[in-house]
Amino acid sequence: MEKIKMTTPLVEMDGDEMTRILWSDIKELLLTPYIDLNTVYFDLGLPERERTHDQVTVDSAEATKAYGVAVKCATITPNAQRVEEYRLSQMWKSPNGTIRAILDGTVFRAPIMVKGISPVVKNWKKPITIARHAFGDVYKNTEYKVPGPGKAELLFTGADGAEHRQTIYDFQGPGVLQGQFNTAASITSFAHACFQFALDTRQDLWFATKDTISKQYDHTFKDIFQEIYDAQYAKKFKKLGIEYFYTLIDDAVARVIRSEGGFIWACKNYDGDVMSDMVSTAFGSLAMMTSVLVSPDGKYEYEAAHGTVTRHYYQHLQGKETSTNPIATLFAWTGALRKRGELDGIAALQAFADKLEQASIAVIEGGTMTKDLAGLWEGDTPAVTVTSRDFLLAIRDELERRL
Repeated sequence: MEKIKMTTPLVEMDGDEMTRILWSDIKELLLTPYIDLNTVYFDLGLPERERTHDQVTVDSAEATKAYGVAVKCATITPNAQRVEEYRLSQMWKSPNGTIRAILDGTVFRAPIMVKGISPVVKNWKKPITIARHAFGDVYKNTEYKVPGPGKAELLFTGADGAEHRQTIYDFQGPGVLQGQFNTAASITSFAHACFQFALDTRQDLWFATKDTISKQYDHTFKDIFQEIYDAQYAKKFKKLGIEYFYTLIDDAVARVIRSEGGFIWACKNYDGDVMSDMVSTAFGSLAMMTSVLVSPDGKYEYEAAHGTVTRHYYQHLQGKETSTNPIATLFAWTGALRKRGELDGIAALQAFADKLEQASIAVIEGGTMTKDLAGLWEGDTPAVTVTSRDFLLAIRDELERRL
């Protein structure tokens, strides 16, 4: 077949360790033979971030704002051990956090479902997408360990110098304090991203807080979502036959467990952190989770939901074959290519992305898979465990049959 032409480039963000190896293999075996791949390349591997003092991460995010669609490989967020291992001048920040802040985006994560690997919750028939508001709350809190008796107060000093003071608690002995914040601007961006992604994917949107207890903080989230929905999205949702639904977080948990799935579940920061792990584990594996960062103005950055698979990378460096699951990384590419094709009106690019995903799932459902999936396999056909590259080659053979 003639290679599919691209008009506008994708922003390509390379990464670290084993996922960097998979990244190269995916391009070699499954993309460049079929697509005249057009990307603006950024190396977000830790050595390049060190060399550029992390400017490369900022540049990649700005490029995403300019071109509209990006695909990102998993990257290392260094800790003390990594600083020593890579001889870093400092403990560079998470690239995901930097990119998310520049795009003002919301992360949407959804499982990739295959026949033969059943969710732990047996009535889940469709994916559940978690949207996490990754700003503020407990992750940016201010804490104080109370040494003994005393009065704790919440003090706000306005720009005009006026003070607003409330008593939090009169301590009779030692305890702890925690202060959290959020902003109307960030909540508004979160709401727009959720509503737009629901329209884009034609899924119902659920949102939940604990506004009955948190009558100012959580209630503000609820109010902003409802105001934006009523003013800008209600008619669009009705036209597509989808629903926006608000409930309390504890009721939402019960409803989610009883549901068949097939919706977006928007959560505040802490709720989203916890529930995304619960959902991914219940569906099977982080290696089978898609992740896309969506900005309020419609910029998209696709990536795998998992990390750099360090243990397999060390085995790779020793010359050993690994059976690393590439599906989430592959689906980051297909998601980005599909969106690029959609925005540019290239039907062939969208169709190719669909066929590549279908081929990948068909290989697994046929019994050929990586080691992590074999441990979850319930299919009638015995699982055949293969190396990462052989798995990609099997997908290529299946893809060839579909083109």
